[in-house]
Amino acid sequence: MYTYWRPDKMSLPPLAWILITVSLWTSGSSQILQQESVRILYPKIHSTETINCDCANMSCDFVYWFRSLSSHSKVQFLGRCNNANRATYGTDVEQERFILNRKNSQSFTLRIIDVTEEDTGIYSCVLKDRKNTEMWKPGVLLRPGAIPPTLPPVAKPKPPVKSVCRCPKKRSSQGGCSTLILWPLVGFIAALALALLCTLYYFSRLPKKCRHHFVKKR
Repeated sequence: MYTYWRPDKMSLPPLAWILITVSLWTSGSSQILQQESVRILYPKIHSTETINCDCANMSCDFVYWFRSLSSHSKVQFLGRCNNANRATYGTDVEQERFILNRKNSQSFTLRIIDVTEEDTGIYSCVLKDRKNTEMWKPGVLLRPGAIPPTLPPVAKPKPPVKSVCRCPKKRSSQGGCSTLILWPLVGFIAALALALLCTLYYFSRLPKKCRHHFVKKR
């Protein structure tokens, strides 16, 4: 029995994909499992979706495409494509909807035209070089018409607060304009009192005759 994708599972473990693909291949080739997470795509109904299969550091000669649908209990072989961009398709594959192409020397593509809900499933590729080395890709989960989950908003980092040295404000005089008048007045009275004291002291130091003479003259 094949291990297949179910609606309540988002991806298959790597061992399950190995068991699936080994059942469709002959033995005798070295195998490499590409350690990548399963990507999820949410194409719109009746749109066109393209799935890439990159060779990475491998010199690819062929790519083999498979899919596991949620409505089936087996893996379907879609087809293969070589470096010359020649594609051969599996049994009962709609060739007008599933287009296999060689994108460049390091990448192949599977293009699905007029995507429907029945196309929901995991699409995986296997790369092969001239030495019969196979690279297994974990696949892409296709969910046509499904609403992608809403990611939480990314919080923007707050700018650092610059410390500002603020000088204390000078306290305004409570007296207002009266202070400007009061202090000159106090100074004038003090000067007048000082002059009066000096005059009294001067007369107190004069002899009596001089004071008497000074009074008669006046």
